[in-house]
Amino acid sequence: MSLIRWDPFKDLMALREAMDRLFEDSFVRTGSRWLTSGESRCDVPLDVYTTDEELVISASVPGVNPNDVEITIEGDTLTIRGEIPAPLENVDYITQERPYGKFQRTLRLNIPVQADKAEAVFDRGVLTLTIPKREEVKPKTIKVTAKP
Repeated sequence: MSLIRWDPFKDLMALREAMDRLFEDSFVRTGSRWLTSGESRCDVPLDVYTTDEELVISASVPGVNPNDVEITIEGDTLTIRGEIPAPLENVDYITQERPYGKFQRTLRLNIPVQADKAEAVFDRGVLTLTIPKREEVKPKTIKVTAKP
């Protein structure tokens, strides 16, 4: 049997983190909410990562027609817009959890990119945007030589 020390501050921090999540979900995140016009707005989850050569952004947009997605890059700001189709209207749902409605995600790109060479590919509900980095931010390898 091992002894475990009780740390009262750990419990307080857990409570604080729970409260922070509550306030973020209530006031900060847009989530699915009804607008005054009666249309629904939803969040689109993103994954963003970089490689030595490019910036890659993946967005989950299930059920969206690729032609209905608008992607713009203005300066260092990327915007992805579209609409996830509404569910069926002539049925009584027991559970309805999938988001629907118009979406817009805007990101500030902190990496200089070549916007004119960006490519967007849509595969099984995932939009993948690949944007090459500018030459000045790509890693350079410097060969070390020894003096004779």
